[in-house]
Amino acid sequence: MKNINARLSLMMFLQFFIWGAFFVTMGAYLLEIFSGEEGLNTIIGSAYATHNWAGLLAPVFVGLLADRFFNAEKVNAISHLLGAALLWYASTITEPGLFIWIMLAYFMLYMPTLALVNAIAFANITDPGSEFPKIRVWGTIGWIVAGFIVAQTVLGFFEIPLLGWITGVESNIQSTDIPLKVSAVISVIYGLYSFTLPETPPSAKGEKFDLKQALGLDAVKLLTDRNFAVFSFCCFAISIPLAFYYARTNDFIAAVAFGAQSPSFMAIGQMSEVLFMLAIPFFLYRLGVKWMLLVGMLAWTARYFLFGFFPSSTALVILGIALHGVCYDFFFVTGQLYVDKKAPKNLRASAQGFFNLLTYGAGMLIGNYVLGWWGDSIALDGSTSEGWLSGAQSFWVMPGILALGVAALFFLTFWDKEADDNLEKESDLSPVVE
Repeated sequence: MKNINARLSLMMFLQFFIWGAFFVTMGAYLLEIFSGEEGLNTIIGSAYATHNWAGLLAPVFVGLLADRFFNAEKVNAISHLLGAALLWYASTITEPGLFIWIMLAYFMLYMPTLALVNAIAFANITDPGSEFPKIRVWGTIGWIVAGFIVAQTVLGFFEIPLLGWITGVESNIQSTDIPLKVSAVISVIYGLYSFTLPETPPSAKGEKFDLKQALGLDAVKLLTDRNFAVFSFCCFAISIPLAFYYARTNDFIAAVAFGAQSPSFMAIGQMSEVLFMLAIPFFLYRLGVKWMLLVGMLAWTARYFLFGFFPSSTALVILGIALHGVCYDFFFVTGQLYVDKKAPKNLRASAQGFFNLLTYGAGMLIGNYVLGWWGDSIALDGSTSEGWLSGAQSFWVMPGILALGVAALFFLTFWDKEADDNLEKESDLSPVVE
């Protein structure tokens, strides 16, 4: 069993290393490769929106293929091998429209594998409650290590010149095509490795495919509960400003503070995520669902206000990144726990799918287009320090105000004491890092 858990942990590490290696720095790369293009901020927003489009359709892919016809490990392997070719091709593209279409094709292959690796893990462990978090945390570690390797440093304390040795490029690798190529190479290795993973036959073989269930739309009936309806709307609305963080923080902190080392400092967010994950049972028991969710929303506001009002303060910029643990864990993980307790047993899977549809699907999808439109509307020049220092307040305060408005609405309209009582009865509140 220890051998299987080690193999599954390596699977998680590679899965998220690939994503973290190029996704964090993609904005900086696009600023460089498409410099001079009209509507550059919109191009960046559209490129990041591709993973949300793919996220909307991923349940259909998984439901049709991996759940009914083919072993999950084989679908995972083929998806990453094909994805490797697309990532390498993307690194050669110099036309914005084509780049966006290729990234959409890539994420149509990648996003379903997020569910596949969970399915592979759950099918091959005996005690999911205690074993899965220990396996899944290696995904977060993979994301962190990817940031260190691309930045070629660990928070500036010591150097990791691995990519410099291999490529001959000694500085600012994040603005080159190297992160895409690194992800492509690791995707090939991971794809081949996936064929060796424990066999995971389709779990719903022979069952009829239900599109409504796959997208989580069965859970729509839960909206007749006022509190769940308020929660669902706020989940959707708060995910719009969330997109600003994922798409533009790296090139922002590169311009105002950390330069080529910025991917390393972005990893502070994931480190914070792990730490606050451990604290969720403590805070959830003492604060309850409403205040946990509200603190998460207000942390978004605080983060964006720090970025907007104090872009020249390195310490406050770092604090804004470190707030990611509160932003993500207090809202998303608490939200997942709330949905699990709110939904009847037969609707729990659909309810979690509906939650993902509202947040990582619809909310962040709209957010990526909004951030592109907003950046171009204020004529943000994200390629220079001067451009970010002069445009930071206009760019970041807007999503901060939006997050504050959602938090106020939630505070005034949501109170579900029954959910707090149900969660307090749980003996194990250990959530899962995502």
